[in-house]
Amino acid sequence: MVNGARFSTREAAAREKFRVAVSSLLAAVLLTVLKLVVGITTHSLGILAEAAHSSLDLLAAGVTLWAVQMSSRPADHKQTYGYGKFETLSALFETLLLLVTCIWIVYEATRRLFLSVPIEVDLSAWAFLVIILSIVVDYSRSRALRRVARKYQSQALEADALHFSTDIWSSSVVLFGLFGVSAAKRFNLPWLANADTFAALAVAGIVVWVSLKLGMKSVDDLLDRIPDDLRDKVAHAAGQVDGVRAVTKVRMRRAGSEVFADITLSVGHTISFERAHEIADEAAEAVRTVVPDADVVVHAEPLALSDHDITTQVRILAARRGLGAHAIRLFEENSQRWLQLHLEVPESLTLEEAHRHATSFENDVRAGVPGLTRIVSHLEPVGDNTAILQAEPADATEVLTAVDKFFHGDASIAQLHNVKVQRAGGQTHVSFHCRLDPQMLIGAAHDLTVALEAHIRASVANVGRVVIHVEPRKGG
Repeated sequence: MVNGARFSTREAAAREKFRVAVSSLLAAVLLTVLKLVVGITTHSLGILAEAAHSSLDLLAAGVTLWAVQMSSRPADHKQTYGYGKFETLSALFETLLLLVTCIWIVYEATRRLFLSVPIEVDLSAWAFLVIILSIVVDYSRSRALRRVARKYQSQALEADALHFSTDIWSSSVVLFGLFGVSAAKRFNLPWLANADTFAALAVAGIVVWVSLKLGMKSVDDLLDRIPDDLRDKVAHAAGQVDGVRAVTKVRMRRAGSEVFADITLSVGHTISFERAHEIADEAAEAVRTVVPDADVVVHAEPLALSDHDITTQVRILAARRGLGAHAIRLFEENSQRWLQLHLEVPESLTLEEAHRHATSFENDVRAGVPGLTRIVSHLEPVGDNTAILQAEPADATEVLTAVDKFFHGDASIAQLHNVKVQRAGGQTHVSFHCRLDPQMLIGAAHDLTVALEAHIRASVANVGRVVIHVEPRKGG
């Protein structure tokens, strides 16, 4: 539904851009013909310069119309970023046309001023009317072009709008030149006789200035240059999303009216894949608040861990190979560091297979945690599937006696409940809950249960599993 709405919006934009480009083309045809006819009949270099300017406007309007049609085409396997760059090429082409106009104007003005007998300008009402009409038409179409260009971020229409808005100023200069020539004849002011030619040079100066400005913008877009502060705004917007640790890369480019942004984020190692995807989506929406309708691609990658996160990193490396890691300890001795841990492997593996898995895991750890001189991993079997055993109650007296001896008869140290002793698979299986001091550190509690399990195994014959659940003693 979203893609359908976007396609419909693109079609509407293409139609509106096409209409305003066609109207610009028709206006250019009208003005070019009028200026050319009046310029030839009156011998006005200013009007002829404007006619040449308008003829290039006509060509530029045609190129703009072509570029607008091309840029509206959707992306395909050849143009994976779409055809928006055709608008930029159109703008650059208009710049070159404007510079060609300036060369001709300067050449003709120089010839009239220094290399030949000045040509007398034959003033008539038509000379003034065509320039005034040109100003009115240029004002109307520049407004229409600018409105649609801003609405759809069209570079081609923006170039046309800027182009035709300068026509207003250049036409005004020519009109001033015509008044100067008229004043020279009426009031016998010889120094105003070349006002028309100087007006043409002024037009050339305006066109050069506009051409350079337009050309620089077009080159910037072709080179994928973006405004200095836009990257910072995009990075800041993405960085404000909850869960983003850092924004490590921002790459942006413009293709016509479309802006593309490729962003790389750092997120925590411990978050799930689903949460990382959610963060990426939220970051993309945040970027669109800065650059509306941008095509945003966000890549989330885990943040590099520091020494304080080695435990987390080791667990992640083990999980990537389908293993489990616990009891992880990092030792530092004489400027050397070595690692000790318990590695959980499937109990269905042979010793050779389990060792091969452990070796591969240890190589991963050495690559991920540089500087380790030694890794010692204790292999522990973990059941692949839940085992279902047929069990029957057994006498718990021997187990309780062993526990009482372990605590030297001091019931204040530990309180047992939910004691279950069962016979299954030819072995005695023991489980119970053990209440301990709530202020005891979890490490100390674990060490106590490990020692208690070893004592039960030493005191009771043929013991299988021993599961001890520790919990805080009520009442402190």
